[in-house]
Amino acid sequence: MILRYRASLFLGALYALPIAHPASAQDAQGYDTPSTAETDAHEEAGEEDEIIIVQGTRLGRRLQDEPMRVEVIAGEEIEEKAIMRPGNIAMLVNETGGVRVQVTSPALGSANIRIQGLEGRYTQLLADNLPLYGGQAGSLGLLQIPPTDLAQVEVIKGSVSALYGASALGGVINLISKRPGDEFEAELLANATTRNGQDLTAYAAGPVSANAGVSLTAGAHRQSGQDLDGDGWYDMPAYDRLSVRPRFQWNGADGSSIYLTLGAMTEDRAGGTLPGRTAPDGTVFAQLQDTDRYDAGLVAETPIDGLGTLNLRASAMRQDHLHRYGAVVEDDRHTNLFAEASLAGASGATSWVGGVAFQSDGFRSDTFPAFDYTYDVPGIFAQIEHETTSDLTLAVSSRIDFHDAFGTQLSPRISALYRPDNWTIRGSFGGGFFAPTPFVDDIEAAGLSRLEPLGDLEAETARTASLDIGYAEGPWEANVTLFGANINNATRLDEIGPDRVQLVNIDGTTRVRGSELLLRFKQDGFTVTGSYVFVDASEPDPSGLGRRQVPLSPKHTAGLVGMWEEHGKGRIGIEAYYTGGQALDDNPYRSRSRPYLHLGILGEIVLGNVSLFANAENLLNVRQTHHDPLLLPQRAASGRWTVDAWAPLEGFILNGGVRLRFGGH
Repeated sequence: MILRYRASLFLGALYALPIAHPASAQDAQGYDTPSTAETDAHEEAGEEDEIIIVQGTRLGRRLQDEPMRVEVIAGEEIEEKAIMRPGNIAMLVNETGGVRVQVTSPALGSANIRIQGLEGRYTQLLADNLPLYGGQAGSLGLLQIPPTDLAQVEVIKGSVSALYGASALGGVINLISKRPGDEFEAELLANATTRNGQDLTAYAAGPVSANAGVSLTAGAHRQSGQDLDGDGWYDMPAYDRLSVRPRFQWNGADGSSIYLTLGAMTEDRAGGTLPGRTAPDGTVFAQLQDTDRYDAGLVAETPIDGLGTLNLRASAMRQDHLHRYGAVVEDDRHTNLFAEASLAGASGATSWVGGVAFQSDGFRSDTFPAFDYTYDVPGIFAQIEHETTSDLTLAVSSRIDFHDAFGTQLSPRISALYRPDNWTIRGSFGGGFFAPTPFVDDIEAAGLSRLEPLGDLEAETARTASLDIGYAEGPWEANVTLFGANINNATRLDEIGPDRVQLVNIDGTTRVRGSELLLRFKQDGFTVTGSYVFVDASEPDPSGLGRRQVPLSPKHTAGLVGMWEEHGKGRIGIEAYYTGGQALDDNPYRSRSRPYLHLGILGEIVLGNVSLFANAENLLNVRQTHHDPLLLPQRAASGRWTVDAWAPLEGFILNGGVRLRFGGH
């Protein structure tokens, strides 16, 4: 159940192309969509319907012509994940090789996205090419986005600060929504789980004139709290969430376009001790979070005679939180403002883009104002891409950010693409930086009450490199990726007392080395995909003696997926994912986790406009609390009451429901 495209994104944050999605992205007949090498082979055979244009490509080039590798999840893969987990996109991205969704707060179920062994705070989450969830999205943002209206998800691995600035040191997840077509279409999905969870999502889109269309996405989601091991602590938090997002798209006859999006979401989430129960010290420790988020975004472009295409992008986001950590209540808000103007053009075999950008990230706490900050970051960027021969393309890009707290930062990137025959070879080297904030994983889980005010921290910086080699012929596809990263001045929490912690820069280099392997066979509606990821991530030991493995970073993960699908009739799939042992930090029960195997099976029957589906996850009922308690014997210095989540907490889950479609092609 892993779907990948190889593509490239130009410099700067992306913009949405004002075109309908190609047939292969929306109407693919079959489980997988072709990779780069497969797409080339199809084109040589005259199958033009297989051409893919990535929505985020500034110059609208074919995905296989760009030197930077981007993996794109699209079409049938998104539909499949929408019926497996309709309430959020965690599963959608988690089953991409080299991408891992890590639970950061078992009390609230929050999680972030780790890419190729790098910390989740380094991953930039974009929606329609805009930072609608903030420059540094909170861990719950991933769990509050339904996949209902997504057309594709673009994944860039490694430092792409040259593209996106300080928030993309580890990579980018870019969520691209569907665009209204020339006919009305709608979808309604209802889902229920054996853990007493329910989801109801709706999507409708249609034209309002010959060159304009609107869409509306809405969702209602709830989950009852679950204490599966009977210790008086929620293993699955309770939540109720409502969301709505209207969009407007206009395309002019001269190539101009305007895209507008508005969003609103409200959620109440509850975890910690159950009513009438206590933590191990005998105190009640309810952990609650109420969230209200509002955002707006604009993307516009227009051609300028003799110069190229002018692109404008802007967004604003406000997120209000009311947290409760036991007896402590924290009232705060996060804000983000973003604006960018760029000019792109081409001359012969050379394409270029350049522009200016401004981003402001802010945090205000009514409870702990010592942690208030506002980062204002203007920047300039440029990229040149040149096709030296029909098989070789080179790209050089650079961005300069003038950070008001961490000074001037230069983020370069060099990429190359070589495509002899059925081979595709890409290489990239990039550098970037990250502006530290208080919100490392433990603080997301425990709040600010025990954290010392931030001292004189330095910006976290990284250098990353990758080499990607792919081959495809007939029904077979293979891909190998080698990657590495060196991070300097990474931050972590140090204990300075029984109930106090401080955030410090690590003295030394955090090193990540690894590889990804993908092998796929696809023929006559059957697809079998095997994958393996090796990650060796190490950092200086807090004791000052030697190095240690980065916690919660398994060296070995693997997957095997089989799928049969016939368009308009249904699908059935089986998946198996292996997660190896992980080093654990501050866990009194073990220093290294147990490896585990995750098995699942999915089935869907399509009956005209109606489809019935069922999905069984974690058939072996793997659960961390089968082996060790989730609760610590005593509260940690940071304030958290739980150990890190190194395995599933919810055990076996069966979900099923119905999807209704109306109109459309």
